[in-house]
Amino acid sequence: MIDGFSVGDRVIMKKPHACGENLWQITRTGADVKIKCLHCGRLIMLDRLEFMKRGKKLLPKSEENNAD
Repeated sequence: MIDGFSVGDRVIMKKPHACGENLWQITRTGADVKIKCLHCGRLIMLDRLEFMKRGKKLLPKSEENNAD
């Protein structure tokens, strides 16, 4: 379960998107969380609890810098 996230963070979801990518970027937080697929650019919105359940791993800031 994911906790302590903010706008701009990257997250790995448990199931991949239809395009095959499972890396997403958080674009909006609140009662709902909007995430963007980093492969195809698709935006989806999940309620906060569902997002926290479906998320696998929140990438730390240092890991994001090394991946770029």
